[in-house]
Amino acid sequence: MIFITLGSQKFQFNRLLRAMDELVASGEVGDEVFAQSGYSDYEPQHYRFQRFLDREEFDEMIGKSDVVITHGGTGAIIGAVKQGKKVIAVPRRAMYGEHVDDHQIQLVTQFRELNLIFECDDCSKLGEALQKIRQLEFGSYRSNTQTIIDSIERYIEENI
Repeated sequence: MIFITLGSQKFQFNRLLRAMDELVASGEVGDEVFAQSGYSDYEPQHYRFQRFLDREEFDEMIGKSDVVITHGGTGAIIGAVKQGKKVIAVPRRAMYGEHVDDHQIQLVTQFRELNLIFECDDCSKLGEALQKIRQLEFGSYRSNTQTIIDSIERYIEENI
């Protein structure tokens, strides 16, 4: 199953939803597809979607999925990677009214460089990304939260 998650920020991502709709309609994607479409206006015609999911529904969809396609939001990417899902991240672009700036390009590039995700910066190449990702292996996510906490604690101890 392919799960598309577009987050909960008040920005549309019609470009991604439309690209997947075209792939499903053409038969290029035969997998079951479900999208959490957020604030997008576009309503897919060839796969199921729901604007927002509660935490339980979201976790269920992640659990059932083989591939997660997401915008370039840090939380969405890390959440899927932590669960061992293959992730295709498509950064939102300001020029399409999908965000206020292009910071998601840098975020997605960083995750790709860490070998955690597949980056797809062009929705017209989404079909290729879906073919490639099935053959790729990715690294495991390791949180550095404890390292940061330890560093803060050392700083406080040394400066108090």
